[in-house]
Amino acid sequence: MKKVAIIGTAGVPARYGGFETLAHQLVTNLNDEFKLHVYCSNSYYKKEERVKYWNKARLFYVPLNANGLQSIFYDIVTIIHALFYADALIVLGVSGGIMIPFIKFFTNKKIIVNIDGLEWKRDKWNYFIRKYLKLSEYLAVKFSDADITDNAAIKKYTALNYKTLSYLIEYGADHTQAVEIEGEDFIKYPFLGNSYAFKVCRIEPENNVHVVLSAFSQMPKHKLVMVGNWNVSEYGKQLKEKYQNSANILLLDPIYHQRTIDLLRSNCSIYVHGHSAGGTNPSLVEAMFLGNAVIAFNVSYNIATTENKAIYFKDEAELISVVTKLTQDQIKANAIRMKEIADRRYTWKEIASKYANLVYGFDYRYVKKSIHSSVKVVNEKYLLKSGAAHLNNTKMFFE
Repeated sequence: MKKVAIIGTAGVPARYGGFETLAHQLVTNLNDEFKLHVYCSNSYYKKEERVKYWNKARLFYVPLNANGLQSIFYDIVTIIHALFYADALIVLGVSGGIMIPFIKFFTNKKIIVNIDGLEWKRDKWNYFIRKYLKLSEYLAVKFSDADITDNAAIKKYTALNYKTLSYLIEYGADHTQAVEIEGEDFIKYPFLGNSYAFKVCRIEPENNVHVVLSAFSQMPKHKLVMVGNWNVSEYGKQLKEKYQNSANILLLDPIYHQRTIDLLRSNCSIYVHGHSAGGTNPSLVEAMFLGNAVIAFNVSYNIATTENKAIYFKDEAELISVVTKLTQDQIKANAIRMKEIADRRYTWKEIASKYANLVYGFDYRYVKKSIHSSVKVVNEKYLLKSGAAHLNNTKMFFE
C-alpha cells in the first residue's frame, strides 16, 4: 500500500473548517487503499485527545498553528517531515508552496497541491504576506506533480495565469443530514418555530458579514441567525457589539457539534452566503445538500458552485431587495434546484475516488499537463461583435 501524507489542515477528526472536513473524509473513504498519515495542530486538540491513530490513519501533532501566519512554517515543517516516508504528499493550501521547487530538485516524491481559493486576495493579509502567498501559489502550481482547484472559476484562473491544466475536484456535502426539530430543540433555540435566514462562516471582511448584518438590521420583519467566531478579531468584536442587541438578529458563537449545526441549517427558510473570495465553499455546498434555498454573493466562484441557479446579490441594497421580494414558491423552487445540484456533484465517495486516481496515476508515466493557446492572432472587431468584449480584460474577468 502506498504511503500518503495529508498536509495543511488543523487535523482529524475534523472540528474546524473545509480542509479539515476534506482530510476527515479522505481518511474515512481511503483508509483501506493507502497508508494515510495526517498532520494535526496541537492548538485544536487537548493533550488527552491526541491519539496516535484515527480510522487507521497515523497522526502527527505539531506545536504550530495550522492557520494564520504560522501556517507558512507549519506547512514547511510538515512537508519536510513527510518526505522521509511518504510516496505521495497531498498538500492542502499553498502556504508552504515556496518549498516545492527545492523538493523536486532532489527527490522524486509526488506532490499534489490543492490551491484552495485565491488565498493571497484575502483582506486579512498585509501587502507583504499577499506577495508571499501569490509567489507561493505560483511555485505550488508550476512545480507540483498535480494541482487541484475546487472551482471551475479557479481552474480558469490557473489556466490563464500559469498555463497549466488543473484538476477540478470539489467538496462533498453528504456528511450532513437534515434534522427534524425535537422538543428540547425548541427550548434551546426558540426561533426554530418560525421562519429565519441562516449564515455560518468565519467572521472576516471578504465574507461580507458587515453587509449581511447591516441589510437585515433594516428588515425587522426578517429574522437572521448567524454563527461565527466573533471574538478572534477586531472586525468580529465590533460587529458583535453593534448588532448583538438587534431584535431580529441572533449572533451565535462557533458550533462544532454536527447535529446542532445541521439542525439550524436544515430548518432555515433561506441560507445567505456572503463569501466573495475562495473557491467552492464547504458551507455553501452543505447548505445546498440540506435543501436550503440559497442567496449568494454575486461572484464567479459562487455562480460556478450553484450553476448560476441560486439567487444573487452584490451589495446591501440588492440583498434587501431580494429578501423582501422573495415569495414562498420561489424559495421552494430554489431549494429544489440547489438540492439537485448537490446530489449530482457534491458527494464524498466520488471526490475521494478522484484523489485516489491521482495518486495511482503516478504509476503510469504521468506527465503534468500544460496548456497553450492555439490562436496567434485574433480579430478584435470580431470579438467585440460576437459579444466577447470581456476578453479584453480576462485577468479582471476571472479573478
